[in-house]
Amino acid sequence: MPVISADLQQRLSTPLKIGNFEVKSRVLQSPLSGVTDLVFRRLVRRYAPESMMYTEMVNATGLHYVRQLPKLMEVDPNERPISIQLFDCRPDFLAEAAQMAVEEGADTVDINMGCPVNKITKNGGGSSLLRDPETAEAIVRAVVEAVKVPVTVKTRIGWTEKEINILEFAQRMETAGAQMITVHGRTRAQGYNGPAKWEWIKKVKEVLSIPVIANGDIFSVESAVRCLEYTGADGVMCSRGTMGYPFLVGEIDYFLKTGTEKQPPTVIERLECAKEHLIALWEYKGQSGIRQARKHMTWYAKGFPNAGELRDKLARVDTVEEGSNLIDKVIEELRAGERELAGIGT
Repeated sequence: MPVISADLQQRLSTPLKIGNFEVKSRVLQSPLSGVTDLVFRRLVRRYAPESMMYTEMVNATGLHYVRQLPKLMEVDPNERPISIQLFDCRPDFLAEAAQMAVEEGADTVDINMGCPVNKITKNGGGSSLLRDPETAEAIVRAVVEAVKVPVTVKTRIGWTEKEINILEFAQRMETAGAQMITVHGRTRAQGYNGPAKWEWIKKVKEVLSIPVIANGDIFSVESAVRCLEYTGADGVMCSRGTMGYPFLVGEIDYFLKTGTEKQPPTVIERLECAKEHLIALWEYKGQSGIRQARKHMTWYAKGFPNAGELRDKLARVDTVEEGSNLIDKVIEELRAGERELAGIGT
């Protein structure tokens, strides 16, 4: 069982202050492209009612020319606290998009300066801004001037191992008016490979006065506590650990607040959540929701006999009925196994 020090619990006992906005949880759900839509956020919110959620990143250039909010920017008025994440390299477009985000209900506006994907970086967005700190600074200044809600930044520690410039970069973001920075402890070149370099998050915390959120390799309560103890960060942001496991943010939040672990969901409860996720995506997005649900369902299907076989089938489902029936069949098999074990034990 993880152990939280008295010092850490005391430090995290107060709300997280992001400029003039307060969040009652120190555990945040990361924006994840193709994942953190309204349906996914609702599931995470069920177990972490006080945590900050983030939309998928939104292209400011697209907003400028289309002038219509994309579905991935849609937020539920009841899902606060909520942040809308934007990306681009044009300060004026981002300022304009930030105003639209606030109109939609964003409590904060987050600027993505960390995405490593080529189609984003080749156009000057995401982590490519680590190589162009002047533009990054201009972006933050423009967005801060355009909206009254706090502006935050999510970034990485550098472009490559030889170009780790996060300390200077983070200080420039604070000077430009950013009210919080989330640091993913990997370079752009690393992608998601190799261990996150938490030592750089620790160094960032030591030189900034705004909140610093640690991101990278937060897959459990234990890893979250270790990261917070080591880095001195003001909170943690969960990313890939929540894929197929929307319970994680709530589990960490509960432990930080109480010092005790929440009972994790059973395999059956995880599969029931997968089915609910599938149905909700179908209701929200139609057939495209089914296609999106395939990856989600395969992420849920782990940790039980023949899980690989179920994943293979779920990856090819074409209807909500097909996916539901596959999951229901496995749930019934698992329950039958439990009944058999209970009978043996009597």
